[in-house]
Amino acid sequence: MTAPARPRTSEQLIRAEEPVLAHNYHPLPVVVARAEGSWVEDVEGNRYLDMLAGYSALNFGHRHPALVEAAHRQLDRLTLTSRAFHNDRLAEFAERLAELTRMDMVLPMNTGAEAVESGIKVARKWAYDVKGVPEGRATIVVAAENFHGRTTTIVGFSTDETARAGFGPFTPGFKVVPYNDLAALEAAVDDTTAAVLLEPIQGEAGVIVPDDGYLAGVRELTRRAGCLFVADEIQSGLGRTGRTLAVEHEGVVPDVLLLGKALGGGIVPVSAVVARREVLGVLRPGEHGSTFGGNPLAAAVGTAVVELLETGGFQRRAAELGVLLREGLTDLIGRGVTGFRARGLWAGVDVDPALGTGREISERLMREGVLVKDTHGSTIRLAPPLTITAEELRSALGALEKVLG
Repeated sequence: MTAPARPRTSEQLIRAEEPVLAHNYHPLPVVVARAEGSWVEDVEGNRYLDMLAGYSALNFGHRHPALVEAAHRQLDRLTLTSRAFHNDRLAEFAERLAELTRMDMVLPMNTGAEAVESGIKVARKWAYDVKGVPEGRATIVVAAENFHGRTTTIVGFSTDETARAGFGPFTPGFKVVPYNDLAALEAAVDDTTAAVLLEPIQGEAGVIVPDDGYLAGVRELTRRAGCLFVADEIQSGLGRTGRTLAVEHEGVVPDVLLLGKALGGGIVPVSAVVARREVLGVLRPGEHGSTFGGNPLAAAVGTAVVELLETGGFQRRAAELGVLLREGLTDLIGRGVTGFRARGLWAGVDVDPALGTGREISERLMREGVLVKDTHGSTIRLAPPLTITAEELRSALGALEKVLG
């Protein structure tokens, strides 16, 4: 009788990945096996405080009871029909998401990149059908240092050479301007402009928060120019910044919202394009689609996510704990931290390069039981679950102080 195989260690599992997994990420050397709330546990039983939350996909923590229950309940009934048929969960999901975002219509997709690609298609279709741009000439203005996904269309208008190099030729029709520069944006917009596509806060770039008035200026500029304002809230939305949407900090209502990550509750991939009726209404049957988009399991989990946000409790929590985060980071200025940008429970922290790269700081924090992720240079990102406690947040800030000391 063959003895059961021994469980593999973290080191063995990491080595086992090397020959069979393509190199798309450079993960920290931790192998997560279990998780709950703000905490994860590796295969050896070591616990870590998760201060990344799946790049905002885990806004409600790991295995939130209401979301797990919704998934279990739906798994026992129906998981997929494809969009060849209707399903009994989709209408409520769309109704409640539209109401939460103060929009009219929802186009459900799966991943964030799919939502962005779909938003691009919708903006171009609107430009031809409604604005009257000559066929094939529609342009979309985007910002430098953007991160909207990894598909060939999207990396084509990225300014990150690591994301672009080796993947051309790229889709035409995009103009890149500096972020947070209204004059440059106005100069780029013309009669061919279908939309301005922006992140209200640039996440991958290091949590870059624009100047007060920038988003309101973009809204006014696009209104005057007769083009769409498409806000990519895939990382910044659904409670992360202390509001349901980051654009709400300036009282802005864009024409199109792109949502994802937290919309799936950390359980299933769920994304959506949410827009005014006169924009999303340009799509006709057969012009766009997704086999899994709006599937019953995704709709059930997405509805449960919206339910959590409808109370406003998570938004308030992010705003209140965001004050604690800012205060803690302010105390570290000149003590290893050279600067930071924060809104709600989201911060990009610039560490003195003399103390190490962002990757090195992340590895030191991992050894202290705190998980974060680096971005460019010596910048790390903090984006804990919105369920984190004040005590846990102070503990993470204490660990950061220790590794910088």
